Amino acid sequence: MRIGIIGAGLTGLTAAFELTRRGHKVTLWEKENAVGGEAAAFDIGGNRLEKFYHHIFMSDKALLGLLTELDLASSLQWLPSHVGYYYSGKIHNFTTPVDLLRFKPLGITDRLRLGLVSLYLQRYTQWQNFEGITAQEWLLKNAGKRSYEVIWGPLLRGKFGDTAPQISMAWLWGRIRMRLGSRRQGIGQERLGYLKGSFGRLGESLAQRVQSGGGAIYLGTPVKRLAIQDGRVAGAILTNGDISSQDAIIATISSPSFLSLVPEMPSEYAGKVGQTRYLAALCMVLTLKGQFSPVYWLNIGDSTFPFVATIEQTNFVSPSEYGGKRILYVSNYLPASSPLFRMTADELLKHYLPFLQKINPRFDTGWIGEYHLFKEEYAQPVVPINYSGQIPAHSTPIKGLYLSNTTQIYPEDRGMNQAIQLGFKIAGLVA
Repeated sequence: MRIGIIGAGLTGLTAAFELTRRGHKVTLWEKENAVGGEAAAFDIGGNRLEKFYHHIFMSDKALLGLLTELDLASSLQWLPSHVGYYYSGKIHNFTTPVDLLRFKPLGITDRLRLGLVSLYLQRYTQWQNFEGITAQEWLLKNAGKRSYEVIWGPLLRGKFGDTAPQISMAWLWGRIRMRLGSRRQGIGQERLGYLKGSFGRLGESLAQRVQSGGGAIYLGTPVKRLAIQDGRVAGAILTNGDISSQDAIIATISSPSFLSLVPEMPSEYAGKVGQTRYLAALCMVLTLKGQFSPVYWLNIGDSTFPFVATIEQTNFVSPSEYGGKRILYVSNYLPASSPLFRMTADELLKHYLPFLQKINPRFDTGWIGEYHLFKEEYAQPVVPINYSGQIPAHSTPIKGLYLSNTTQIYPEDRGMNQAIQLGFKIAGLVA
């Protein structure tokens, strides 16, 4: 079969990899000039770094298996993760159970309750029982009001903004299971995986395998719309006017982008695809002369901040990998309509600076070498209660046309492992 794939993120690349080795003729189109999607890398400090921070968990079996297949497993490092929580003007260590017991903003009863709730969720397997209740409702009942006000509420608002009270407990269950899966017996220090030279190598290696297997990859090539004939997909119409005839097409792009390509989509399916809301992601990457904080991943528990986390890559991977430079990500999720999303890198850095100085009063612009800003309009699907009933099928009503994107990952959160699972799944379905 001739199979076209729209989007060269990890889902599209994995699907292309699997389909080419099954003997299909694959053509892949990507609007950007690089493969890998949000795991695409750029040059910084003499090495490569992901545009959006990435690591993997010990439970990421699909990704680990693919790294082995691509002869990249020997470059994978398992490194200790140091997590912190910024609350009430102070960084609190949140790496081990002992750190939790020392977390003074909560009383001892609430601290113990928080630890037991986390352990319970890590071991509980019937996520379907969480579908009909919001994370806010469940946590207030089981973790307590004070724990919700101090920890869970700020974390959910940081991820989902004003939609936080609507988020399903099933989503939070999946997130906690994924993170605690990288701790020994669920309670030890977290160890995370990182690929030497960046996870950009994963996308690039997949692309090489696709091309060596006879597949074609066109970068900087947006698809304008799809050609539909007699209720069946006939091909892709590119922005330059070319038409690429195909027997089947897989779209691995966001739901709004997908619907814009197929105005002929039957209304019932289009309504299901279009009902999912997204939040955008902003990620600023700074090179610094000194260490910003003592932790790798710092969650911000202060709703006045214009960002939700700082991720100090060089508290995870040695600064020697980046020519001795320190690297800091400043991350935010927000509606694409937010004024912050429309700011330039210079404007956003100026806006962030006073808040970075609250975390580290010694920090100033003299610390900063280079800085880069990356944006993704459709980054995080909003996951309300009973979300499983809202997920559109991969097979659309138009014959030969398939959808595979982050709205169909549930109850897990989006990540590289889930993107790869989707790629293999859709390849098997189409083949």
